[in-house]
Amino acid sequence: MDWAAIRQDFAITRNYNYQNHAGVAPLHRRAAEAIREYADDVEQTAFLGRELYQQAEHIRKRMAELLNANTDEVTFIKNTSEGLSFVANGLNWSSDDNIVTTNAEFPANIYPWQALQDRGVKLRMVLEENGRVPLDKLSEAVDNRTRLMALSSVQYASGFQTDLAAVGAFCQSKGVFFCVDAIQSLGVFPIDVKAMGIDFLAADGHKWLCGPEGAGVFYVRKEIQGHLRPTCIGWASVKNKWKFHPYHFELDDSARRYDSGVYNLPGIYGLGASIDWVLEVGVENMAKRLLALTDRLVAGVRDKGYRVVSPRGPGEGSGIVAFKSDTHDLEAIQKHLQAEHRIITAYRRKRLRSSPHVYNTEREIDQLIDALPSKTAPVRSFGCG
Repeated sequence: MDWAAIRQDFAITRNYNYQNHAGVAPLHRRAAEAIREYADDVEQTAFLGRELYQQAEHIRKRMAELLNANTDEVTFIKNTSEGLSFVANGLNWSSDDNIVTTNAEFPANIYPWQALQDRGVKLRMVLEENGRVPLDKLSEAVDNRTRLMALSSVQYASGFQTDLAAVGAFCQSKGVFFCVDAIQSLGVFPIDVKAMGIDFLAADGHKWLCGPEGAGVFYVRKEIQGHLRPTCIGWASVKNKWKFHPYHFELDDSARRYDSGVYNLPGIYGLGASIDWVLEVGVENMAKRLLALTDRLVAGVRDKGYRVVSPRGPGEGSGIVAFKSDTHDLEAIQKHLQAEHRIITAYRRKRLRSSPHVYNTEREIDQLIDALPSKTAPVRSFGCG
């Protein structure tokens, strides 16, 4: 791949060494252009006919292709939290049901499940161990009252990549729904919802897809759509939605039943352009490049005396590298890197987190490593941790 050419599509490289794609990524050039083109069209013509929604249907097909799903299994959401809330609020729960998750999840994958506690649903959190979420501990937490397992494809604070296929196979063997928050991997690591046994998936496009905020992907396996009641119903939830009268309330027999009204079309156009870019480059190529960059980063920060939290065994690595220090104040380092070196990282769970993308260069990885104070360096303005 010509990564130098791909780098030209990211204007942020002119001003920053940006390594916080696990937070909010810069827009890919095509995504920005798609949003501008949409705005220009609507400014000139308003909404004439259904052409704009026909383009959204094309994007739906590309979205399904990215997941190896059928087009009637995916629809658009405004963010990951909305998709996970659809699952939490749409399933028919009974008192004493339980949900298995981890204590390492981002709040978007905790709060919707915690909100079910007043209905008697219990939340079981498996503890992170050395940055990992052990599959054996997840399986031990499942009993005959477990209805659903909710996991991130990649953990936001450690970078641990879940073996989705193994978890999906286990859940299927136990008759447990498997719900995935895929925001930290979608676009740069392969997700095959069929091969991985995933029942529900939600992800926004503003991280690794380099799309806009407020436009994301929601997947519900076709065979279980009847188990997930739509919780926000509007004119777009039904069959023949463009036929406004006479009223005929019959839910669409696809994932469109989870729509309620008009789409965030400028966001969806930007998302579609980002997905096109990812599919052209190839997710496997993305993964290989990203692992090479983060392997380099892991070696470098270890040489500087930091403790890498992110598991890097076969199949465990991701685009996130999180590390700790017994000597320095990592939050102060994060601020110093931005202010003095224009290197953008993040501070999460008392860890410094770098999350480069495929357009970052080896030189930028080395620049971050060089800018970190070594274990034996004077503390100076970095403080003591």
